[in-house]
Amino acid sequence: GAKFVHVFYHLARYVMIENMKKLSEGTGIPFAEAVMQRPRNMYIVKARHRVAYSKLLQILQREHFVFQEYRRKAQ
Repeated sequence: GAKFVHVFYHLARYVMIENMKKLSEGTGIPFAEAVMQRPRNMYIVKARHRVAYSKLLQILQREHFVFQEYRRKAQ
């Protein structure tokens, strides 16, 4: 449900940030630091969060639909 998607979104974000930290280490690329900074405009942050959250939800729903179709055709 929605709680699972919310937890999954935060887990994916955490993994992405940790991966960026690991990959940008020693390269002089400040990606990880930019991601971790507090934004000035929280309205834009919340809007981006809603867009990313809804996109993830759409992807998971589409994947669920495809799996159901495969199961239906397999029977």
